Amino acid sequence: MATVLVLATATGCDSGEKGTSQAASVPTGLGQFYGQKPSWKGCRSGFECATVQVPLDYTKPSGEKVGISLIRLPAEDKSERIGSLLTNPGGPGGSGVDFVRQAARTFGNDLRRRFDIVGFNPRGVASSAPVTCNTGPQLDEFFATDASPDDPNETNKLGSESKAFAQRCKAKADAELPYVGTVNAARDMDVLRAAMGDQKLTYYGASYGTYLGAFYAEQFPKNVRALVLDGAVDPKLSSTDLLIEQAKGFETALRAFADDCVKSGGCPFGNTSEAVVDRVSAFLTSTDKKPLTNTRDSRKVTESLAVMGIARALYVKEYWPVLRQALTQAMQKGDGTLLIALADEMVERKANGTYSNQTDANMAVNCVDKPNPPNLAAYGKAAEQAKKVAPRFGPFVVWGGLPCVYWPAQTEQAPKPITAKGAAPIVVIGTIRDPATPYKWAQSLAGQLSSGVLLTFDGDGHTAYLQGNSCITKATDDYLINADPPKNGTTCR
Repeated sequence: MATVLVLATATGCDSGEKGTSQAASVPTGLGQFYGQKPSWKGCRSGFECATVQVPLDYTKPSGEKVGISLIRLPAEDKSERIGSLLTNPGGPGGSGVDFVRQAARTFGNDLRRRFDIVGFNPRGVASSAPVTCNTGPQLDEFFATDASPDDPNETNKLGSESKAFAQRCKAKADAELPYVGTVNAARDMDVLRAAMGDQKLTYYGASYGTYLGAFYAEQFPKNVRALVLDGAVDPKLSSTDLLIEQAKGFETALRAFADDCVKSGGCPFGNTSEAVVDRVSAFLTSTDKKPLTNTRDSRKVTESLAVMGIARALYVKEYWPVLRQALTQAMQKGDGTLLIALADEMVERKANGTYSNQTDANMAVNCVDKPNPPNLAAYGKAAEQAKKVAPRFGPFVVWGGLPCVYWPAQTEQAPKPITAKGAAPIVVIGTIRDPATPYKWAQSLAGQLSSGVLLTFDGDGHTAYLQGNSCITKATDDYLINADPPKNGTTCR
């Protein structure tokens, strides 16, 4: 493909676009960034790629710069084109470039016809000045460490592994760590909006992408055209409260899996939902004492890796048959090969033992976004609290954030509700049995936002759009195209 530059020019009322006639203002001192015109180049299969520069530190715009990688699938109908639909798949640490390359053509037909579908790697992620701290073997050791410690020795081992993780990041990325948080990533999004030629932002964010989108709306409410926040994160919760509530979400999803197993007939784990859950609990307890074998490589499948594999399968209902097979192999034959394959997929571990930088970036963003507990003992109390309300997932989810105790970059900014006063209507989608972002978070975020509109999916799995539900697809696409939200409280089944 030849190099092209396509500016997102509004097509007025005939396009269905609303509220984009007034150009957004440029923050003082940032004209060089807001005035960029990306040089889009073909990058296989009809996609185009570019890089946009942003300041590492927005208080020092003349200082070090960061290149933000972009990809887009151009709108199919240039004459009816509205603009760009910026997207983020979550994480934090997920590659938006990879997401769009894989998923852009699964967006609604009308949406693809009228919008460029755009993805970006946020600062610190993948090709955008990546935070890279750990080698493959170091991450193997970190993930295999018992994240449900039963005695002081196991607790101290977990603490030492977490401290080593943080120290490696300090050694390799110390100068970048204070600036990779969500506040700066949201500011980058406004630079991207301007660079793409859009007067206002149209955005789809999933999971952590909802948190990023909410922060954007809080900082730039007048620049919002239409934002879809799917699988919402509640911004007012503390770091440990988020982890505890997320663990409860996985418990809900496990029970939904158990219900489905029993209803489908011939469930190998029990004849009732309660029996299935109890069997899974007993199985996990056994792996703590005797890790499973693994035919792929020399790694043993510890309790922590088994939990991670189960959690990965609970994200997507279509994975439930795979989880049934994985648990059957593990329980009946002591073979954890399929479970560890699911765990590897969760953390983007490749067959050659290397990882993407998703884990390093995830920790870097999470640790700097909210204040963290002060020490190992405080984390232990939170893990005990989590175990009471989420027996199978609580300790693993909570202890997973322990490196933040030792993190070199910290924030004093306490979590608070996000209202985004003055923003156009913002649609928040919640899935009732979402394992990773509990439905109550969507309810909470929609209530916090001054213009929040709650759209509910009575279903399973993590996030709702792109999952094939025609009601969700139509409501989302109509809103993004026309900037006309569904009625608050609409439920799709």
